[in-house]
Parts: sequence; structure tokens; C-alpha cells
Amino acid sequence: MKSVESNLQIITEKIAKACEKVGRDPEEVTIIAVTKYVTIERAQEALKAGIIHLGENRDQELLKKYEVLGNQPIWHFIGTLQTRKVKKIIDKVDYIHSLDRLSLAEEIHKRANRKIPCFVQVNVSGEESKHGLPPEEVLPFIQQLAMYSNIEIVGLMTMAPYIKDEQILRNCFRSLKQLQDDIQNLKLPYAPCTELSMGMSNDYEIAVEEGATFVRIGTSLVGE
Repeated sequence: MKSVESNLQIITEKIAKACEKVGRDPEEVTIIAVTKYVTIERAQEALKAGIIHLGENRDQELLKKYEVLGNQPIWHFIGTLQTRKVKKIIDKVDYIHSLDRLSLAEEIHKRANRKIPCFVQVNVSGEESKHGLPPEEVLPFIQQLAMYSNIEIVGLMTMAPYIKDEQILRNCFRSLKQLQDDIQNLKLPYAPCTELSMGMSNDYEIAVEEGATFVRIGTSLVGE
């Protein structure tokens, strides 16, 4: 298995190229190492390589790694979050990428003792297997969050279909970017929506070209 460091170098170069293509600064793009399938040792290797953002999609995995790594990394919860699991992780995570319903917002607000940066998850592709709100429900949903002072909507998150068709992927990311612009135009103090969490191992270069500020990379960075 290749070292995280050498994988990171390749990914960083590809991100730089994608940014150059569209006139962006690579500094605007943050890499989240998705460590959900790998050992604690491999997660530590990612930290040693200079990655400080780690993403987990299950509460028990996050808690297991947190026991060893504590708050050295910046923790991103990127999976579907069950309402009853919120209390287990709320004081350990720095970002939640999967806010998609009011009951979850209510629970985060209730359990948090600080403002939690959240991404609203959007199902841009309309696939039944994917979680998230349909695009047309996102604006009304965000407007309903005004009462939850412990939640800050820092951005939107989506997962594109797992396919090779570049045009479909591009349209998917473009739609999320358009939605972000619409929300930013509302100038809601609790929803600055400056970030876009989109792009994974197979499509992060396209996502970066279309405006991603956080890319969630597992396989091609830390391995299976």
C-alpha cells in the first residue's frame, strides 16, 4: 500500500491543476481524509502527512478513533446522522455534513453547548439510494433554521452519482453551486453558506473545477 504522503502529493497536484484551469487558488480547497474504512494507524499516518481534517461516517468509528487521537484532527461527521446518536458525538465533531431534517436540527441545537458548523445535505442527483433534501426544498428548509442558535449553516454538501460520465457529474456540482449562490443572496446571518462539500476519490477534480471548497477523499488517499 502506498504511503498517505505520496498519495497526498498526487492529489494536491491534481487539485492545483484543476484550480489553475478555472482560475482558483488551491488554498481555497480543503482535503478531508475519509478514514471510515481504515485503521487508527492509517489515520495517524494521515495526520503525520500534514492532513488535519478527518471524516468519519459512523458514530462508533468516530468515537473509537477519537479515544486515541482526541482533538488533534478537525473532525467532520460526513455520514447519515441518526437523531439518537447526536448526543454521543456532538462535543467531539467540528463539522456535520449531513443536516437534512428539522428533527436533526432540533437535536443538534439542544445537545450542543456551542455553535456547530453544519452543511445541509442535498440530493442533487435524485437517486433513491442517496440521502439529502431535493434541491427545491433547500431554501425553505434553511429559512426554518433561524430559531436554532447553536447551528450555523456554513455550506451545502452533495454526493454525485458513482459514474464516469463527466457531464452528469459536472451538472450535479454546478447545481449545488447555483443553490449556494441563491442562499448567499439571502444574506442570512446564521447561514453564510460559504462552503461546498463535494467531490470524492473518483470525481474531486471536476468538483474543484465547479467550486468545491471541501473534498472528501478516502480510497485514493488513505486506501480501502
